[in-house]
Amino acid sequence: MPFADVLFTGGAVFTGTGKPIHDHAVAVIGDRIAGIVPEGAVETWIGEHTRVVQLDGALLSPGFQDGHIHPVSGGTELLMCNLTEAQDATDAIATIKAYAEANPDEPWILGGGWSMDHFPGGSPVRTLLDAVVADRPVLLLSRDHHSTWVNTAAIKLAGLNADTEDPADGRIERESDGTPAGTFHEGAGELFGDVRPATDPDFAYQGLLRAQQEMLALGITGWQDAMVGGTLDGNGDVGSLYERAIAEDTLRVHVVGAQWWERAGGMEQVQRMAERRDALAARTNSNRFSLGTTKIMVDGVAENHTASMLTPYRDEHGKDTCNHGISFIDNAQLNEFVVALDAAGQQVHFHALGDRAVRDALNAIEAAREANGDRDGRHQLAHLQIVEEADTARFAGLGAVANLQCLWACHEDQLDELTLPFLQEGAEARQYPFGDLAKHGARLAAGSDWPVSSADPMEAINIAVNRVSPGSTAAPLGGAHQRLDLATAMAAYTSGTAYANHRDHDTGSVREGFLANLVVLAPNPFLLSPEDIHRSTVVSTWIDGNVVYARPTNDDEEL
Repeated sequence: MPFADVLFTGGAVFTGTGKPIHDHAVAVIGDRIAGIVPEGAVETWIGEHTRVVQLDGALLSPGFQDGHIHPVSGGTELLMCNLTEAQDATDAIATIKAYAEANPDEPWILGGGWSMDHFPGGSPVRTLLDAVVADRPVLLLSRDHHSTWVNTAAIKLAGLNADTEDPADGRIERESDGTPAGTFHEGAGELFGDVRPATDPDFAYQGLLRAQQEMLALGITGWQDAMVGGTLDGNGDVGSLYERAIAEDTLRVHVVGAQWWERAGGMEQVQRMAERRDALAARTNSNRFSLGTTKIMVDGVAENHTASMLTPYRDEHGKDTCNHGISFIDNAQLNEFVVALDAAGQQVHFHALGDRAVRDALNAIEAAREANGDRDGRHQLAHLQIVEEADTARFAGLGAVANLQCLWACHEDQLDELTLPFLQEGAEARQYPFGDLAKHGARLAAGSDWPVSSADPMEAINIAVNRVSPGSTAAPLGGAHQRLDLATAMAAYTSGTAYANHRDHDTGSVREGFLANLVVLAPNPFLLSPEDIHRSTVVSTWIDGNVVYARPTNDDEEL
């Protein structure tokens, strides 16, 4: 029997499902897991060159996989005017001012990460920006990338005024005379598409590598990029960046790219996406990057009242409005598109946040199954903020994957101030119904939507288990019955996302023959009280049997 190249010993092993196993070591030869070995038999695997990793009670787990992320946007924002750390509006303005003063030669101030709950009504105004940057355009995306904040210079450069109409897929916040006030929601942000500078490809590439560095430190060894081909964030088509990373041998993670469905386009996109998928596979012959998924935005987001709802939003006085949100694609067309994509072998990744959007997406999957049979599409619905109870029971039967953004499933200012007061009575009970989905047998995957929110899987898993943020005295959002147990939440972030990404044949589990894509967590979260799970952090991350991240320590032999 050959000796192991790496042997992990002295800790529990989460295999990807169920509770961890104990008194076993994991042997790695080359890039694969060679065996799960009883501790009493480890000596037979240890040779002169075996690297023995002493876990000292830490947990060995499959590497995390993020099922819905925007790494290039997140990485480039870290390199631009980054507002994600701002604590309030004053802090955000100070950050913008400091960035502008430090970069006097930049023709535009670009970046993002501002929080809607820092501004009245969730909509910051142009005059706040004018006060600190009046000599050049400013364009900053909100943390959730569904709203755009600009100054007067940008509005004038784009030729927008009181007579500019709202686009069909967006809304302009306005002053009393109709003048754009400074915030542009959803597709209205594209009114700046012809004037804002495109991101330099080399800069975007550096953003991708920066994002990968951040993700490896969080134990993430694979992801699904939820926007390949779209231009809503100014980064252009990021597919070429992944191909460059493959060619230059800098892409360490494995990536599924979701090709962006242009909602103003039509059926011609199906063939184009299938051809691009097949051409990439033939050209790169790499398992690092594939394009077998299509991303369809069904609706917007609840905090700016563009999520598509079965019942109308209410106004600030609690009265019903005529607004049910925005359905970006007509129902009948959505069904036709999904049937065709499914037949072409494309997975569909739906952004479906409101209850009507969720129902429309499930109906489209049902239409595809009726037309094409079960083609193992593993179509998935992401976000799922509000889901009717009857619809939670449909996922399992349709083979639909519930892609959870667990970090959002708790009371916080944006939800409590900008969303819940404008929804119907009883809507709080239907927020992120993870427990109902699990009860009805839905397959669960998980992702962060970074840079919308933190990409840290352990932060998100903590919320999935508790439905309360650390230190909060709030009640569990939606009720305690919507909590997930730790093993289920961990599975969603490992084997569940591997399944959704069609990578469950060699990743997402600690199993003989699988790639040695692993993460070491300490303290072992299964030994912590539920409210302390967030204390468990990454000690080391391994891809193909090689350590790609190690937390600084005084004893390198422990990594």
